[in-house]
Parts: sequence; structure tokens; C-alpha cells
Amino acid sequence: MKNLRLLGSLFIAVLLSASAIAQQWGDFHLYSTMGGTTTYLTDTNGTVIHTWSHTMATKTGYSSYLLPGGVLLRTVSRTGNSFTGGPICGQVQKVDWNGNVLWNYIYSTTQYCSHHDIAPMPNGNVLLIAYERRTASEVVAAGCTTAIEMWPDKIVEIEPVGASGGNVVWEWKAWDHLVQNVDPSKPNYQTSIVNHPELLNINFDTEKDWMHMNGVNFNPMLNQIAFTCHNLDEIYVIDHSTTTAEAASHSGGNSGMGGDILYRWGKPAVYSATGSQILKVCHDAHWIPEGVPNAGYLVAYNNQGISNNSSCVDIIDAPENGYNYTITPGSAYLPSTYTMRQASGGYNSNMGNSQQLPNGNMIVTIATAGVMKEFDANGTLLWSKTANGSVPKSFRYDSCFVVNQAPPIPNVTYVSDTLWSDSATTYQWYFNGYQISGANSQYYVPTQSGNYLVRITDAIGCVYQYSLDYNVTIITDVYTNNPKDKFTIYPNPSNGFVKLKGLENYVENMELTVLSHTGQELYKSSIAQYVDMSSFENGIYFIRVKEGDAVLMNKKVIIIK
Repeated sequence: MKNLRLLGSLFIAVLLSASAIAQQWGDFHLYSTMGGTTTYLTDTNGTVIHTWSHTMATKTGYSSYLLPGGVLLRTVSRTGNSFTGGPICGQVQKVDWNGNVLWNYIYSTTQYCSHHDIAPMPNGNVLLIAYERRTASEVVAAGCTTAIEMWPDKIVEIEPVGASGGNVVWEWKAWDHLVQNVDPSKPNYQTSIVNHPELLNINFDTEKDWMHMNGVNFNPMLNQIAFTCHNLDEIYVIDHSTTTAEAASHSGGNSGMGGDILYRWGKPAVYSATGSQILKVCHDAHWIPEGVPNAGYLVAYNNQGISNNSSCVDIIDAPENGYNYTITPGSAYLPSTYTMRQASGGYNSNMGNSQQLPNGNMIVTIATAGVMKEFDANGTLLWSKTANGSVPKSFRYDSCFVVNQAPPIPNVTYVSDTLWSDSATTYQWYFNGYQISGANSQYYVPTQSGNYLVRITDAIGCVYQYSLDYNVTIITDVYTNNPKDKFTIYPNPSNGFVKLKGLENYVENMELTVLSHTGQELYKSSIAQYVDMSSFENGIYFIRVKEGDAVLMNKKVIIIK
């Protein structure tokens, strides 16, 4: 009943505003003010159509997101944290459409505390960024020349459990990926900083809140995480395919680099490289999602990008190379400057975000001014709204996304030499994070060793859902000269009527058997030139042909209608 009521109210709102916003994208806009007790959903005219009310003890910490089906995921500014300053949070909630708290999780002790941003994941888990406390003695022992307490950042993946529990199922710590070139007797020593861009120089602009991580985003195709750091003026990419143990090391995962930095961009001097600083106080790291122009490009909000009092959004085409990123040793990562830039038309000294939309438009949030804007692909302002307070992030959604749940994550199975997805409405297969052109069926026959995944939608089609990686190892058949290779089945895949070639000279004592992929005998015939499988369900089968006791053919056929 909730979805019916929700659908009705949203449909009316869309009808009332659609004629006035033909160039805009989406139906609804979500925002929260930092430290506020209300989250707002407006139409694209700015009229509030729904709110979530929060208690004084659970004010908004920094970011709020909508999940498919109208569930709000939000950070909470928890009272009683041991860490202070900046947008300290320490708590995260999921709240349903009617304001009921579904999940209320605390990540705050004397040794760590979540802050700033979170990222929803396709599997229902949540990425949190957090400070962890390191004593002055630990800092000096790690090769730092400054004896101070430090709060380096870490990222944790939390699996919600019940109403308030959570399991840390994955963790990455900046502290495990340090470098220093001042003391050979201490850990993390390398003679050259520039030749180790995969590590963080602990002696660069050292202070307690050293990195000040503030934005985090997950890429399900590459299984990578992007984040931005205010104080280091860079956007970073790390591998999420690792185990927690591998994330603490320098090997493992799809990249082979463990938890080391795969890519960084914005201020080459941070790793002693030559090049122009482009990012100056940056926030909101994210990839442009699929279904949007320039999908796969990296984005950061550049607070002082145009000048010290003019902000912008910078978009870059990173030099991806499989699961890694190309760099010339001793140089800075490319590109040397931004690929695209959108001026915000204002200034905010910190915070801020952008969202790239399917029709080429862009949402830009000038956080400290509380101003939210929508620009078209030419940079023309289409819409603007000002909130009463700071808005760290805001987002646009369509009504289909708000009303409907995401489909289940598809499972991928590997039968014989074919990958199969759970049944869905649409399919798109990927190899090592990249889309395979034309691979839009429920099955895919891999030709190379590597990682494969599938993206699906259901009949509603609002939300992409991605499977987990499935690693395939292709073993080359050393028996390519086997005379049985002259026998073939066609067409394959087939819609049911299958012909066999190469058996014309074998006419005595023939037996054709159709078997399921588990080996169960389903059909037998003495005719070995064709078989009618039009009554069979879609799936993988095997056709075995024998002459007496000799097996002439044992080949796979795929039926798909």
C-alpha cells in the first residue's frame, strides 16, 4: 500500500510540473541542510512534496542519498564523539518513506570515527570514510619528521545487521600505504617519492587532520573506489576487489597492487612530480555512471578551481589500462589538465557536489551558499533553488527510481564454457571492467581469461544492477588435431532445430543422445543428422553421438528462444 500511495502522489507531482521543465531531467530533487533536522524532496520547480523529519539528537551530518524504492540513506552528526572538527558524523541511518528508522548504526569510538561522506553499494552495504587515531610515537616510528598525533583516513565497508548492528566486511587504511625518504632506518623508506606515486608521503604538509577525506564513490564495473581529500587537493582511486589483508599490502586484487593507490590526480607536487595544480580544495569524487554522457570519467568539485573565489566542477578522462592506470615513471599522472569544466556560477570555500544526468545536464550544489543549480550540456542555467542553510550534496531522481525497488543482484554461473546470468529483462556483459560490445544475452561464451560480470535490469528498467566478478580461466585445448573436431553442430546457439555435420559416412549402429548439463539423458534417436529440440527449455545441453561403443561426437549446444 505504501508504494501505491507513493506512486500516486509522485505521479500527480510529475504531471503538475512536467510542462514547465521540458529541458530539465528527472522529477525530484533531494537535499538536506548540514546540522538540520529535515530532509527535503522537491519537484523540479522547487516545490517541496515530501520531507523526512529527524530528531534533534540525529541531525544531518553531511550527505544524504535516496535508495531505490524511496529509502533515505543519511549521515548523522552524533553527539558524544571523541573526534571533533569538520563534519564529524559517527553514525549512519536508513529511513523509510514514512520516517521509520530501518537501520541506525554507530561507527565511533575513541580510536576511530566516521565523517563526511558515505557511499551506498549495490549489495546493500555502505562505505564509510573515517578518521583513525595515531599517536605521536606511532607517527615518528612511521618515518614522519613531525611528532604529532595524526588522524589518517580509512574506508570501511559495513554490512547492515538488524536494526542497529553491522559487520565490517572490508577495510582500507591510508596508514598501510605510506612513503618517506628521510630516514632509511625506519619503515616506508624509499629514496624517491616521485617514483612511488602508489604511496602517500607522510612528510607532505603533515598535520593532525592530514588528508581530510571528504567524498567516496564505488564503481561496480571496475570494483574500485574513488575518494577526494580536501587538504591534499587530489582525487584517488583504489582497488576494492582485495581482501582486507590484501588491502593492507602492496599486492593482490584485480590490479595486482593490493591497497596501493592506483591513480591520483589534481596536485602532482604531493608526490614530488612536476605539473600544474588543478584541484584546489576538492570534494565529491565520483565516476560518471553508465547511461550518462561521458560515462566512466572521473569528477571532482573544485572549490577554488577558477580562482580563489570561484568554484567549478572538473571532469577528467583518466588513463585507464585494464584495472590499472598508465603513468610514465618519474612523471605525473595524465591528463595534464581537466578534460571538461563546468563553472558553478558562484563560490563555496568547502563542500559541494555535482551530478551528471542522462540527458547531458548537470546538477551543481554550491554548498555553503545553499544554492542548487541545473545546467544543460551547453552550460545554460535551467533551474536554481536556494535552501536555508549549507547543503553539502544534493541529487536529482526520476519517479521510477523513487517508487521501485532495485532488482536482486544477478548470480553468474559457469557451465562448460559458457557464463549464464539469472533471468532478467536486459543484459550487458563486461570483461575486466569494460563493456563487451553486443554481449546482450543471458549467456556469454568467454574467449579470454579474466573477470566477467553482467549488468541487468528488470521489466521496470529503472535501476541497473551488477553481478559480482566471475573469474574465468580459459584452458587451451591441446587436442586441436583430434579427428572428432571435424564434427560440428549448427546453428549454435539454436532456437531448437539442430543439424549435425560430418557424420554422413557413419550410418550403421548410430545412437544420438541429448543430455542435460548435469549429464541426465533426456532424448535418444537413431538419426544422427539432426535433432528437434524446439520443445526444450532455454539452457545448455550436450549432444553425444556413438557408433557402437565409439563416441564420435560429444558437443555442447545452447538453446535460446
